[in-house]
Amino acid sequence: MTSSWRISTVNGALLALYFIPVWTFVAFKIVASPVHGLYDLANVSVALFLSDHLHIVTMDLVRFAWLLALGKMTVVVFFAVFLVMTTRASVRKSGSFDEALALALGIGSLITFASMVMASQVGEMAALRQHATELLLLLGGAILMATEPPFQRDPPPVRQWASQPDVQPFTSSSS
Repeated sequence: MTSSWRISTVNGALLALYFIPVWTFVAFKIVASPVHGLYDLANVSVALFLSDHLHIVTMDLVRFAWLLALGKMTVVVFFAVFLVMTTRASVRKSGSFDEALALALGIGSLITFASMVMASQVGEMAALRQHATELLLLLGGAILMATEPPFQRDPPPVRQWASQPDVQPFTSSSS
């Protein structure tokens, strides 16, 4: 019996089960109150970097908060699409769901890397640890997905042709 579950599929599903609720909660905090949501632990490094280093005013800080929430919700949507497509065995066997996982990992890695760099610039160690952990999770999934060989389908059955009949040339029996 062959299994259609690859290690990158299981890893992607586990990553989705972490990132979907966590980043949805963080994004909805920003949507409910942009300034308070931006100064939450998950986003405090971005808020401090934008306000202290780039001297962004409050109205522009709200716009950046909305942009961050939109980016995180985009990652959540790609992870959700990946989970939905993973449930169908025919899609899982064909490997056509990898694009959703790759986009979620790519965009998520970009967001967490930028947040990690901002956390190191402002000296926010708790946020730095959180973003570094999330980045390692996403990069580990991307490396696993890139190094795993493509899914090998069972080869189609070879049609067996009947053996050639013993054919004799036609001879006439009249003398």
